[in-house]
Amino acid sequence: MAAKHLMCRIPSCISSAISTPLTSLKPFYHTQQFVSIIRPVSTACSVGIQESTNRLVVNWKDKLTDEYPLVWLRDNCQCTACFDQSSQSRTINFSHFQVNQKFKHVATTKDAVEVQWEDGHKSAYNLEWLKQRSFNQKEQQCWLDANKAPYSTWGASFFKNIPMLDFNAVIQDDNTLLDWLHTLDVWGVCLFKNVPHSLGQVGILAKRVGFIKKTHYGEEFSVQAKANATNVAYTQGYLQLHTDLPYYEYKPGINLLHCYIQYKGNGGDSLLTDGFKIAEWLRENDPEIYKCLAETRVTWTDIGQENGNKFHKIHHAPVICESSDGTIRRINYSQPQRDSHMAVPIDQVENWYRALKKFYDMALDPEYLVTFKLQPGEMVTFDNLRILHGRTAFGEHLQGERHVQGAYVDWDEARSRIRVLKANKAANNTGRCG
Repeated sequence: MAAKHLMCRIPSCISSAISTPLTSLKPFYHTQQFVSIIRPVSTACSVGIQESTNRLVVNWKDKLTDEYPLVWLRDNCQCTACFDQSSQSRTINFSHFQVNQKFKHVATTKDAVEVQWEDGHKSAYNLEWLKQRSFNQKEQQCWLDANKAPYSTWGASFFKNIPMLDFNAVIQDDNTLLDWLHTLDVWGVCLFKNVPHSLGQVGILAKRVGFIKKTHYGEEFSVQAKANATNVAYTQGYLQLHTDLPYYEYKPGINLLHCYIQYKGNGGDSLLTDGFKIAEWLRENDPEIYKCLAETRVTWTDIGQENGNKFHKIHHAPVICESSDGTIRRINYSQPQRDSHMAVPIDQVENWYRALKKFYDMALDPEYLVTFKLQPGEMVTFDNLRILHGRTAFGEHLQGERHVQGAYVDWDEARSRIRVLKANKAANNTGRCG
């Protein structure tokens, strides 16, 4: 059962209005949109070696041309001496590998390009295999996007367009599971309804993906107010916007929070802000602030004891972390877990505080902040590398019960699951990258 375009109920009290009609939005969780996209295979018209560049040139009958470096071809020989099919692993001995590869002969068959190398070794490359590995930048980007969807940011006015899926459908149906994971990958948040009223549902959902990410809080953890709390989340007070566990180098990627019991009075509302949205705004409109937050290393720490086990976690990383290509990949922010140690030049301290204050003030701005109250039987799931979350205060003196159960899943497992589900669904389904 695939997700539908928000014909279902959204949690009450979402403090935003739709600014863009849903029908005008590009669908972002329909399964057909994230099938792997490659060029349709057509017979090679001619092949040859361009000796000036040491490349194999393949001219296809669709009038397109691809080039493949000889060194890459030799490294990726698919014969049994160089590649193990059962493990899908390269086995060529790299200590004997020659970077300056020379060919002796090249030819085509109906479905392959055959190369005889100067040392006598023979390789055959399936035409479909070659096209899927085109060095054309557009084709490469198409492949990258198919394996890790580009994210889209959102503000408060867009939040009502985020789907609420049926929990049982995700547990039972792979298409809906794929819809959920892709929605998380692109938008960073997705909601569930009809979650059974029993503990352990976060674990059931996590196991549909792969494995629970275990931390010093265990596998499944309960967020409840209690005396002598070891974490500010285990109080009734206001929980400031934050990302969980920034003191982990391998921070949990996906947060699953199931509302088991909700406080019946005022308070206990959930807060969400898209950290990537704020970071992108700063990069475009206030680059000095962005640079400060992206380059200043912060010490994040947590010291305590949970379930009889003492812990002392430390991780050093900026508030905004970028990947090697400049893409924003992680937000670190938690006021309680920001250490008092600052390993930065003293003349940079005040500027960094100004930058951090700007970031956090924007996170609380109604343009970005969403407030809603989960009800029993509902679950919110979100990207912990991206989405800041918090909670309004509720009750006092431990009066009035509120119980949310949580668990984490790593993005490595989730994206692996996405690829497997896509491959299962899109077997023998190829199309052209538009």
